[in-house]
Amino acid sequence: MTMDPLVLMTDVEESTEALLRDAEGWAAGVIAEPCGLPGWTVGHVLTHLARNADALTNLLVAARTGEPAAMYPTPDARQEGIDAGCRRPLAEQIEDLRAAHERFADAAAAMPAPAWAVALPPIRQSAAGVPWARLREVEVHRVDLAQGYTPADWSDAFALRLLREIVTAPPADAPPMVLRPLGLEHPLTIGGPVTGGDGPPVVGGPTKSLAAWLAGRADGADLTVSGDGELPKPARWK
Repeated sequence: MTMDPLVLMTDVEESTEALLRDAEGWAAGVIAEPCGLPGWTVGHVLTHLARNADALTNLLVAARTGEPAAMYPTPDARQEGIDAGCRRPLAEQIEDLRAAHERFADAAAAMPAPAWAVALPPIRQSAAGVPWARLREVEVHRVDLAQGYTPADWSDAFALRLLREIVTAPPADAPPMVLRPLGLEHPLTIGGPVTGGDGPPVVGGPTKSLAAWLAGRADGADLTVSGDGELPKPARWK
């Protein structure tokens, strides 16, 4: 799992192009269909993906130029942008997403090596983390679109990185548990300390299934729990 932002940009390119190819084959009316996110339609997700690309472009430009880093110009701008664009025709949304991705890719290509190390407070990491943030956004929201792409389609590398990210920085109210992804030698621990009892539940299963479950994109039906116990309820992620 490389941390090289330029290598990750290749993954962003491939993921985005795959999404755009899929979208070009959808019926025009799909824009108004509900998706996997409560209260949102397919149009909401596509518009959000375009505006997120612009927001992350803003961070890369800030890292390169030394300007103050802000993803959106105002606290309300994110939601306003989604509301303003979610009902546009499918073809217009596809072109918007493609253009936003190209701006993001151009901003990444313009980054000198030292700029990748610039700290970006809005994402609480350096600019080198921006390509991963974009890849995560595209891959997770491709699932949310509910158009046939599922966590089973994630690459093994993406699923493992997503799983490790959630474990490393879990929500504050995450229940304690031990995760045993299939094929991974060492277990992963998540959540706060356990008081009494026999310790936290041990949840096992495929890496993709664990990552999707913790991210709220799967019900965990294919996971196992130690001692035939009850599957914990993951805290709300992102």
